[in-house]
Amino acid sequence: MYQDYKNVEHVKPGGLELKDRLVGVQRVTKVTKGGRAFGFSAIVVVGDENGVVGQGLGKSKEVADAISKAVEDAKKNLVRIPLNKGTLPHEQKGKYGGARVLLLPAATGTGIIAGGAIRAVLESVGVHDVLSKNQGSSNPHNVVKATFDALLQLRSAETVAKQRGITLEKVFKG
Repeated sequence: MYQDYKNVEHVKPGGLELKDRLVGVQRVTKVTKGGRAFGFSAIVVVGDENGVVGQGLGKSKEVADAISKAVEDAKKNLVRIPLNKGTLPHEQKGKYGGARVLLLPAATGTGIIAGGAIRAVLESVGVHDVLSKNQGSSNPHNVVKATFDALLQLRSAETVAKQRGITLEKVFKG
């Protein structure tokens, strides 16, 4: 799922204390010759609030089944996100479909300035101070995926130093 990103560290769910957050449940309808068949689609974000997060989608005829399927799917897609003292290491934009997301690091005490789907993802990651802006589509499926796109592009200062083959001090001095 995350093969387009260079520095993605996949995480196994064993031993982690994961908390799941329900982003949204939609009722979907399939029109057949015999009438309408109703079902449910649920999108869930799971995370340990310490840099590990995953998202999943579940579909079923029952709401509870759809949510449990989404949680299982999310646990299969866990990744580690670099954090810097409760905020993000740098500004990042993400996009998916018609959704555009802008994430900005914020000073300590700012809190999570984000709406619905973005907030659920950032709380699950463990970010405490961040500014965000949802631009374009507000479809929760696409907003969650756009937020993940932004988070997966983040690089810590240590990673940048290693990739450039220089010391950490040299990264900041320019």
